[in-house]
Amino acid sequence: MRIDIHTHLFFDAARQNRERFFPGEPAFELLYRPRKSPMAGVDDILAAMDEDGVDKSVVFGFPWTNPDLSARHNDYILEAAARHPDRLVPFACFDVEGPDPAEEARRRLDAGAAGLGELALYRSGVDDSALARLEPVMALARERNAPVLIHTNEPVGHVYPGKTPITPGQIWGLLERFPQNRLILAHWGGGVFFYHLMKRGAKERFNNVWLDTAASPFLYDSRIWDIACRTIGADKVLLGTDYPLLRAKRYFKELGETGLDPADIARITGGNAAALLSAR
Repeated sequence: MRIDIHTHLFFDAARQNRERFFPGEPAFELLYRPRKSPMAGVDDILAAMDEDGVDKSVVFGFPWTNPDLSARHNDYILEAAARHPDRLVPFACFDVEGPDPAEEARRRLDAGAAGLGELALYRSGVDDSALARLEPVMALARERNAPVLIHTNEPVGHVYPGKTPITPGQIWGLLERFPQNRLILAHWGGGVFFYHLMKRGAKERFNNVWLDTAASPFLYDSRIWDIACRTIGADKVLLGTDYPLLRAKRYFKELGETGLDPADIARITGGNAAALLSAR
């Protein structure tokens, strides 16, 4: 089974008139003002999955500043997954800096969300104040054994919309603060998996951590697949496309050229995600 752990869907009104939603939403405007930034709905992703050979996709929305928009978006995601339970797995997305993110998380987990994410702090890093705001959300996720997908990115290299001012030290602080949470770090965890090579005080921090591969062909040389598997292990890597930014077929082609063991490719493209999602 092939599972894409990282995809974004938008409700109809946002796709049809994105400019209407820019006021008061600087992160949304930053990411989606360029007309080349694609937006997809339910029918779009199902068609792409059929074409690319993806069996299931984890779907989520956007961390709107306006809690009413977050609620509207999460409603859309949950309704889509309810209509296609064999194809779509819903995660709940919201603004960590909102008025009561833990309550939105609770409502959505109660309504059938399988996890939380993609949680992102586009305007700041994951500093101490952000970790404090995450505390009640993470406590709830631990209680429900729900995975939490966090936006991370590399702190160096080219600049692009959505690249946050996060540092490896902040990502490490996230792992230290929430060692019992099952965490999925987007975009290869910003490269933090390198520290799995340390002899002391590091490996145990990755016990409940997985890396997704969202946007990898835009960010990294294809050698990263082999390097990550040899560094942290193929069982810690989850296929994530960042659809509709990229299609799954591009990842499958790249993976097929890596020389990785077919068993490891099977784990990366679905086996690991299936085990993670079924552990709730």
